[in-house]
Amino acid sequence: MRLRPFGDQALLAEVDGIDAVLGLYAALAESRPAGITELVPAARTLLVRFNPRVTDPETLAARLADIEPVHAKGSRGGEVVVPVIYDGPDLAEVGESTGLGADGVVAAHTATEYVVAFGGFAPGFGYLTGLDSRLHLPRRSVPRTRVPVGSVAIAGEYTGVYPRSSPGGWQLLGRTEIPLWDTERRPPALLAPGTKVRFEAVAA
Repeated sequence: MRLRPFGDQALLAEVDGIDAVLGLYAALAESRPAGITELVPAARTLLVRFNPRVTDPETLAARLADIEPVHAKGSRGGEVVVPVIYDGPDLAEVGESTGLGADGVVAAHTATEYVVAFGGFAPGFGYLTGLDSRLHLPRRSVPRTRVPVGSVAIAGEYTGVYPRSSPGGWQLLGRTEIPLWDTERRPPALLAPGTKVRFEAVAA
């Protein structure tokens, strides 16, 4: 882990990959050192914001160096089950590309427990890690100008759900009606970092 100052109220922890980010995030979420006010995970970094009235960069850096990462799926994060109607426009093509067929893609996508690694792209969009390696496909060569809200999609090593209608280039497997972003909810994002997620196939 490499620590870099990020302004006067944050440290940026740089690690080797998403598994290390999740392990560090889970450890700090379970046993947060005094003074930490926010944790913001990304693909290879974890931003650690702190209250300078409570701690300082040197003290916090020493505490972070002593943190033992934990396995994200063994952490105490909540779990969300997302019901999905698997009728996405890219499902058949993904089935052909992977050799699994449409039914095999659904089986592979629903067989895994995922962990929300980090958020981005749009409020409420979570990048979920744990996708079956057979489903690791690139984004579409030509992105769509409009992806419907609730679309369940895959791209690269991640899966996710579009929280609102927007342009997008991920492969669309299906859709869900669960609201991903609700300003009346705390936190507003249903799929907050550290949350465990399972997808469940349901009929239309």
